[in-house]
Amino acid sequence: MSHTKSLLIRGGRVVDRDGVREADVLIVGERIAAVGPDAAAGAAGAQILEADGRLVLPGLVDAHSHAEGAVFDPEVQRALLRQGITTIIGGQDGVSYAPGDGAWASTYFAAINGPHPTYQGPGIAQLLASYDGAVPLNVAALVPAGTVRHEVIGGEDRPATADELAEMAKLVAREVTDGAVGLSTGLDYTPGIYADAEEIAALCRPLAAPGLPYVTHMRGGYEDNSQVGIEEVARIGLAAGVPVHISHFHTRADEAWRLMTLLAERGVDASFDAYPYTRGCSILGMTLLPPALNAMDPGEATALLRDPDRRDQLRRDWFPGVDHNPSLGPEWPELITIAHTVAGEFSWAHGLTLAQVAARRGTDAIDAALDLLAASRLEVNVVMAVRDQRPISDLGRLIAHPRHLGGSDGIFIGAHPHPRARGTFAEYLATYVREHGFLTWPEAAEHLSAGPAERFHLGDRGRVSPGYLADLALVDPETVRPGATYDRPLALAEGIDDVIVGGRPVLAGGDLTGEHPGGGLRAAVPGSENRSPRRGDA
Repeated sequence: MSHTKSLLIRGGRVVDRDGVREADVLIVGERIAAVGPDAAAGAAGAQILEADGRLVLPGLVDAHSHAEGAVFDPEVQRALLRQGITTIIGGQDGVSYAPGDGAWASTYFAAINGPHPTYQGPGIAQLLASYDGAVPLNVAALVPAGTVRHEVIGGEDRPATADELAEMAKLVAREVTDGAVGLSTGLDYTPGIYADAEEIAALCRPLAAPGLPYVTHMRGGYEDNSQVGIEEVARIGLAAGVPVHISHFHTRADEAWRLMTLLAERGVDASFDAYPYTRGCSILGMTLLPPALNAMDPGEATALLRDPDRRDQLRRDWFPGVDHNPSLGPEWPELITIAHTVAGEFSWAHGLTLAQVAARRGTDAIDAALDLLAASRLEVNVVMAVRDQRPISDLGRLIAHPRHLGGSDGIFIGAHPHPRARGTFAEYLATYVREHGFLTWPEAAEHLSAGPAERFHLGDRGRVSPGYLADLALVDPETVRPGATYDRPLALAEGIDDVIVGGRPVLAGGDLTGEHPGGGLRAAVPGSENRSPRRGDA
């Protein structure tokens, strides 16, 4: 398909912060040229896209994505675009490919991010370049603090020396200069779990001048003990002089509102993402193994997991503590479902709980889990239910918080993944906008597009206004819905069949067009002349 010089979206209803109005949209090149009566007047020779009363939303931004390796797969591209997503932000939870050669992160997060098909290092400049002209949507990246620590210190459980801290901060500064949109930590993962608040604050200081955020999977869990993590978030943000963003903030709505108020009262500029599901998803090793074992080379860890004496020790000394997990508790075998394993002998286990796996094998859940981890060399991810299912009313109140931004935490690795990867943004629009009204359509455009575009310095995105980049999604407000469920997690969203990125149709009639106008997004920081933060753009 040839490059679209100009495109007129005719007969749509434009959604922006001012409301919903009938208006045509004229795109010239990669930017919106006119909205309203002037659009048709300047559309001579333009390609016409009939909106037929559909909503014209700014392209949606997934503020918490794990698709930075999978996005080259056309099926993943289709799954994202069918939700109206035109930009994803990777580098989450402190672990991703850059800086370095990507080998450690590709192994440790094999069941979350998977490998990157071409990246070999040394940093975010090369990672972002790998997307340019190769994908139909945009990819931004955070500096993952765990990867930075691993580059300098490895997996050791100790404080950084002054020289090591200086070296880590220098790495962060380089990645920020090369276009990173913030810095992330995963403080339940290794080696992030070993970093204290002072170390993290030092790594955040290069973010202060450009105003980029510190993004964190908090320490100490979520739910009713979220204040532990929030106190540390406040210390880091204030010490470094940076805004903060809390990843997958899935505490009760009243508690989230209270803690966000606490942060504001302390002078912390804070936001958060939260996906509209009650179940979580992560690697099984983080959930069930001691951090030191989970951090080992997979070969070493596998040998230990096969050792009968070490198994007895884990059963005696470690697993009683698993029963006290605030989300899972002693029912954990019934609440953990296998989403992904690379072990062929366990391929039948996809979609089954650990209790069901144990019953089929005639073992208990501890042996079933350890056998599965050993056979998979730790490459297992799981969907985790919770004891207390949250009602839509509570999740809706959480999502309605004015500092909420849309994020899926979507993981595309696995035969039976969490449905949030393919359903989150359609679920926001169907359940929390259309059906229950926790957000209006203009508020949805703020939470899911303009808000994250501003928070992460993504340039002129997030508005359907003249001069803005033409990343747009046409949404049927009556039929948009997620297809993916816990039982059918691979089904695609419905009701979003036409999506435009950089002025070019990338999804038409629900299918990919083959156009690749997307690429790596570099932060458009204050004072930058690059309002379209992607190198190589005309």
